[in-house]
Amino acid sequence: MDREHFDVLIVGAGISGVGGAYHLQTQCPDKSFVILEGLETFGGTWWTHKYPGIRSDSDLFTFGYRFKPWIGAPIATADEILSYMGEVIEENSIDQHIRYNHWITRAAWSTEDQRWTIEGERKDTGESVSFTCNFLWMCQGYYKHSQGFTPDWEGMNDYEGQIVHPQTWPEDLDYKGKNVLCIGSGATTATVVPAMAADCEHITVLQRSPTYFTPQKNINETADHLRKLKIDETWIHEIVRREILHNQEEFTRLALEQPEAVKEELLAAVSEYLPDDYDMSHFTPRYRPWQQRLAFVPDGDIFKGIAAGKATMVTDEIERFTKQGVLLKSGNELKADIILTATGFNLCVLGDIEFSVDDQPVDFADTITYRGMMFTGVPNMVWVFGYFRASWTLRADLIGDFVCRLIQHMDKKGVHSVQAVLRPEDDDMPQLCWIDQDNFNPNYLQRSMHLLPKRGNKPEWMHTQDYWKEKDDFPAIELDDPIFAYR
Repeated sequence: MDREHFDVLIVGAGISGVGGAYHLQTQCPDKSFVILEGLETFGGTWWTHKYPGIRSDSDLFTFGYRFKPWIGAPIATADEILSYMGEVIEENSIDQHIRYNHWITRAAWSTEDQRWTIEGERKDTGESVSFTCNFLWMCQGYYKHSQGFTPDWEGMNDYEGQIVHPQTWPEDLDYKGKNVLCIGSGATTATVVPAMAADCEHITVLQRSPTYFTPQKNINETADHLRKLKIDETWIHEIVRREILHNQEEFTRLALEQPEAVKEELLAAVSEYLPDDYDMSHFTPRYRPWQQRLAFVPDGDIFKGIAAGKATMVTDEIERFTKQGVLLKSGNELKADIILTATGFNLCVLGDIEFSVDDQPVDFADTITYRGMMFTGVPNMVWVFGYFRASWTLRADLIGDFVCRLIQHMDKKGVHSVQAVLRPEDDDMPQLCWIDQDNFNPNYLQRSMHLLPKRGNKPEWMHTQDYWKEKDDFPAIELDDPIFAYR
């Protein structure tokens, strides 16, 4: 089998992979690279998710790239995001580097050859494919696109209606005039419920426990004002990004220091859209603000549906499914023609690819992470895993700069490989789970924590989830620190 060789191989043509390609060709223009994408087109999440109303839950001034001004409303639809990404690809001739329908199955590092061998399959033709590269840049995301997470409730086979997970939405699903039950109360629910409410007979949201929502107008007054002054869009993009990030930093700090005050502020914002006598226990979580991701609700649309009588919130737990719906532990039965399981996704560690180093299988749960992007014992590889409290792309950009600087540094040193290693002062460092669960504890992470790399108790050995610190720390990383072992 003929193998093409590239200096850098990027896995995934989603928001991280496309951004990585931009950084690589602008900062390391002499490096050859290819992007392998398992789907038939670019976009990742924004292509695979087809449920009604699909939109971002981060503002596009920070979720968009720092190098490409965003000129639309802060919260964008999937189509708008795909259009934006398409412009980035076209304007920078990235399309010539992307190989679609390339599904990777194995990645093997050889110390003798100082390179990776990547093997996979063409999903459109079934033929085997193989590549070699010096550096592997994992931008494939962090969850399985093919199947969302649905708990195994008792009696599901008894239900005579249709069960649908939003991640695998049927194109022909007809919900007009139907009674719909949506299980879950996160960002997906906040998106799909208002999009369906007008056409359904009624839609009920069943939640085991409430989520914090933050309703705001889907406009940015600063951007609109600057446009009236005829300010260049590049400047507007940067100014608005800085303002949003400043406000988010302040909010995060307050959520940690004054959680009760932040809680009251969030609940007050929700209550403005609801009747005066509405039971706010449905929107009062058990956890403090920011222990799980906030669900942004543009213009309060889900609450307007509740106020109009088109949607209902129920806080209870499922005893079992019945022929007509679900029986709750309270004894009430919720009947529905269609049940949506907006119950999250299945975490996917490094694309579920079979990794090996010198013919030895790699179990990432046995590695320790360097700043949530490199792993002990795994040379010449970086993984993009973004932020929970800030836009994913912010970290993708920081990592892009780091990778390019690292590659340039290796060239100057005349070396072929690098890996993160524990230093003598790290010998007694405790090995902890990937994320501090007291600080952030979404269910999808708790379900899969055993699959993820370990972290230490020092900033360089953890994914701090702190953009406001990392934006200064990453550019200052000393590449000749003993933590980097070169060959």
